[in-house]
Amino acid sequence: MRTTSLIALCGLTAMQACGSSDDPTTTPTDPGTSLGVACGLSISEFNGSTRVNAPSTSQWTCAGITRTLTANGIPNHPVTSGSFATAMSVQSVHVSMRLAPVLQSSITTGLTFVPGYALNGVKLDPATAGSCAPTATSTAPGAGCNAIGGTTDPWRLEAIGGAFVFGTDESNAHTQPNGQYHYHGMPEAYLTKLNKGVAMTLVGFSVDGFPVYARYGYATATSATSAVRAMVPSWRLKATPEAGRPAVSIFPMGTFTADYEYAAGSGDLDECNGRTGVTPEFPNGTYHYYITDTFPYIQRCVKGAVGAG
Repeated sequence: MRTTSLIALCGLTAMQACGSSDDPTTTPTDPGTSLGVACGLSISEFNGSTRVNAPSTSQWTCAGITRTLTANGIPNHPVTSGSFATAMSVQSVHVSMRLAPVLQSSITTGLTFVPGYALNGVKLDPATAGSCAPTATSTAPGAGCNAIGGTTDPWRLEAIGGAFVFGTDESNAHTQPNGQYHYHGMPEAYLTKLNKGVAMTLVGFSVDGFPVYARYGYATATSATSAVRAMVPSWRLKATPEAGRPAVSIFPMGTFTADYEYAAGSGDLDECNGRTGVTPEFPNGTYHYYITDTFPYIQRCVKGAVGAG
């Protein structure tokens, strides 16, 4: 079994000299579980980006029926753009999930929890707390929208692709008011760091224990010898805006979560942006999620039972 362990406080240059990376690829000891995949993955390196300038630490451990992540929430890749309202800061991340995830007969929607975490300890958090009132007239302060929540306005804002600017960086990420860095969409700089190219790339785990891949999957879900291509979600913009929505002339379609609808079978993935199939880490197949280039970007629901089991 191949695992990766980066020596504590090993900087980028030293890490490269040691021949290490944060590649989580392993062979499961049991194809029906995630045991053996990323178990023992440990990352510790200093991020010298001017927007970060802090160590990035994350550690994945597996014991019994539980996988646990302990991290400080700092990314281990460059952060060079974006307009963050709050400076990035070290967090205390401690999350447990199932090693043997279990599909439920129904899905969990309207998530009130973070849907997953990247292998580098950064949380996957596609939704926003921002919203607009039906009478909103612009994105300017005091004009009917609130980017940081605290309102009961019904029109929930999207961080990507809408009229409202959330200051996301090149990895579709930014910080929350408490300084926690999080991905709203494709973690481009992290993918560049992993350097897998056009290949299925494991980037994290959902809180239900199922793996999360980024962008690429097999054209045929059950065949590892089929072509690799970008996965297409089964979500699309609605043909007409919903009644009571703020004006499309001010807020183009795609500004609000409610602008999208699920059309079963229109893409490769289900309503939770996932599917069942083989992956490099799970050659016998498993349910898994994808981060995609278009909405929902990161899954907005989960198919498995949430908790450490």
